[in-house]
Amino acid sequence: MTYKAEIPYGAYWSTPFAKWQGKLADLNSVPFAAHVAKQELAKREIDADGFDFGVLGITVPQHRSFYGLPWLMGMIGAMEVGGPTVMQACATGVRTIQQAAQEIESGMADQALAMTCDRVSNGPQIYYPNPKGIGGSGETEAWTTDNMTDEPLGHHSMTQTAENCATRYQLTTAEQHEVVLTRQAQYQDALADDQAFMKRYMTLPFEVPTPNYKKTAAVMEGDEGLTTSTSEGLAGLRTVIPDGTVTFGGQTHPADGNAALVLTTPERAKEMSSDPNIRVQILGFGLARAELAYMPMAPVPAARRALEQADLEVSDLDAVKTHNPFAVNDLIFSRETGVAIEDFNNYGCSLIWGHPQAPMGTRAVIELIEELAIKGGGNGLFTGCAAGDTAMSMVIKVGD
Repeated sequence: MTYKAEIPYGAYWSTPFAKWQGKLADLNSVPFAAHVAKQELAKREIDADGFDFGVLGITVPQHRSFYGLPWLMGMIGAMEVGGPTVMQACATGVRTIQQAAQEIESGMADQALAMTCDRVSNGPQIYYPNPKGIGGSGETEAWTTDNMTDEPLGHHSMTQTAENCATRYQLTTAEQHEVVLTRQAQYQDALADDQAFMKRYMTLPFEVPTPNYKKTAAVMEGDEGLTTSTSEGLAGLRTVIPDGTVTFGGQTHPADGNAALVLTTPERAKEMSSDPNIRVQILGFGLARAELAYMPMAPVPAARRALEQADLEVSDLDAVKTHNPFAVNDLIFSRETGVAIEDFNNYGCSLIWGHPQAPMGTRAVIELIEELAIKGGGNGLFTGCAAGDTAMSMVIKVGD
């Protein structure tokens, strides 16, 4: 199918991503996202008054984030705009786009902002009161670290899900490390010619504001905190779980940042596009859930469902992006679909530039659009897993 909602070409952006406890660690992610949105909308001459709907995707609670989307839209000057705040772990990026698209599809909105932001750094330490506890004491939760290491249904870590899949598919550490080296080489293409690819959607150099937004605290030349691996360095790493296969080099790192897309009607999309000759259509979405503790397997059935809705086959795709918190994810996707490892995730992916959860998928979709635009158009797929052994996927078409 083809959704009514379209993405105006160029009406999207992302900050560079910073490894946690880096240059973005002191900024509440919601006001920071609003700060960036105001600047990026002004650059594109998009008036905030034109929005009649918004979706905020955020997975790490921030101070006052209870007020969610209305707070964000108010800060960018859209005081009459409401909408939901959604959290679906690493599938949040696609979910926000889907919700905005459905609102336009139903006729309830004409122009929506799908904003995603997260600060994994300095995640909240939550206290849950329990008057019946010993001495009236309650329970505490370190939002970021506790949920990465203890899934409440199976009480396993995220890394264990990758190990379970590696065992089932007989994936070796060496195979995983080859994926990492391939993805690093692809990311170098995004850095070529003074980061020309990323500058298609990202403002660089990027000025990091102080927490009161009155001054510039630092400048980012691009993504920061990335690790450049070598074959020798990877070979010397121990596995995270004893007798396992996954090393720290074979997985992504937590990060901070934000990213956003504008969705609107076909008529408005042509008016708002930075190049009216390029059309970005939405063809399908997919959701899937793998069996307990096999999270890296979920992107494949999610991709198949999105392709089914789009009435396409894998062979019809001209570009593919995945969220790959583990190199295992891409090995499974390649084996199940027949797409060679080197034929997807051109220009980079979350395995390399990091994992700020909500905005990660949004940035991947933006890069998918730009890759297809460079190729002169075609069909593209993004698919990625999320906590709870789930995944969401999205199929788009870029053309005349």
